[in-house]
Amino acid sequence: MDIQNLTFRQLRGDEQLPYDLLLLADPSKAIIEAYLATSKVFVAEKDQKVIGAIVLSPLTNIMTEIKNVAVTPELQGQGVGKYLIENAIQFSIQKGYKSICIGTANSSVGQLYLYQKLGFEMNEIKKDFFIDNYPEPIHENGIRAKHMIVLTRLLEEGL
Repeated sequence: MDIQNLTFRQLRGDEQLPYDLLLLADPSKAIIEAYLATSKVFVAEKDQKVIGAIVLSPLTNIMTEIKNVAVTPELQGQGVGKYLIENAIQFSIQKGYKSICIGTANSSVGQLYLYQKLGFEMNEIKKDFFIDNYPEPIHENGIRAKHMIVLTRLLEEGL
């Protein structure tokens, strides 16, 4: 996919939320709605069609968190997720945040690879997070999602 032809923008308040995408990354609509109340939603568009979404939520006045990042299934693995995260990082730098974090399941092998490749480092494991917070078991890559791995990246202008 030619990333040059993508547009990154914040979703306006009058626009419909891309639940179809958000539910790809988080199977609980209730949990999504809980964090959307304090978050900003950004989308990646190609030819005015939403193909990816990312949700940013402030944790403190110096740290923000990526709560959700999702790409249309047929376009996964083509750089759209990386594009979303890189743009979210730039937005966070512009807003004066000093660090950004993201949590993912122990079973999310591809995501762990991508986040580390983009400069995030593992710094916390929330034991049994997916067992305690989701009523149905979640499986990815033949592995049960049990623990949340939290990765953080320090932000500096010019990166």
